[in-house]
Amino acid sequence: MAETGIDRIAAAFAAARSEGRAALMPYLMGGFPDMPTSAAVIDAYADTGADLIELGVPYSDPLADGPQIHAAGTTALEAGARFDGVMELCERVSSRLPVLPMVYANVVLTLGAERFAAALEGAGAAGAIVPDLPRSEDPSVADALIARGLAPIGFVSPTTSPERLARIAADAVGFTYVVSLAGVTGERKELPPELGAMVEAVKEASDAPAAVGFGIGTPEQAAQVGEVADGVIIGTRLVRAVADAGDGEAAVDAVSAFMADTRLAL
Repeated sequence: MAETGIDRIAAAFAAARSEGRAALMPYLMGGFPDMPTSAAVIDAYADTGADLIELGVPYSDPLADGPQIHAAGTTALEAGARFDGVMELCERVSSRLPVLPMVYANVVLTLGAERFAAALEGAGAAGAIVPDLPRSEDPSVADALIARGLAPIGFVSPTTSPERLARIAADAVGFTYVVSLAGVTGERKELPPELGAMVEAVKEASDAPAAVGFGIGTPEQAAQVGEVADGVIIGTRLVRAVADAGDGEAAVDAVSAFMADTRLAL
């Protein structure tokens, strides 16, 4: 039987665990600042120790993204990035490690659950992150993904009630995405003190791993999160590295250096 995306996610977390560390999951905005640069960046992630990749599909009105990622999405859209092009980025590295496109609900609903799931499967994706479409609100997307062996990733945050957190974690496929803080993505000076308890609550309710994202901006913070979580998701810091780079080569150098330092810290 062919290995599913769900199997590949489990294997990635298990491999990191066998090395005594949390899995490293960098984010990139597909098509930012242009397709050739984001292709080079996603290759660099795969080359420098990513265990999984979160691949953003640019959208004009992202509700979970802070100013840095929002600006990157706007630039990507202006440069012509679209869903199909981002799926080509996914396909580029999906044979090497699990890739999870992060897509807003409007894009998913425009395609329809079945076409969306088929497109992801065709690109070799391991699952999908749809932050504004909880499985409890519309199970059709999650069902279409699971039917193809792909993981619909659920979210919990500091504002999630204990009962709802337990329910989301218990139903988790692939892993639970633990949002470390209330609000939008972005680097923070320090991590919230209640993060450990939230991750612990997720782990108690679920057999699936818990991966923490939002607010992780340094290798030291990644290591701190890695002490309690099964996975560490880093977004804004890497998007900023690409934004600050003068060209594609400089972008690759910047993200590669940060990835290497973070893997070492983990």
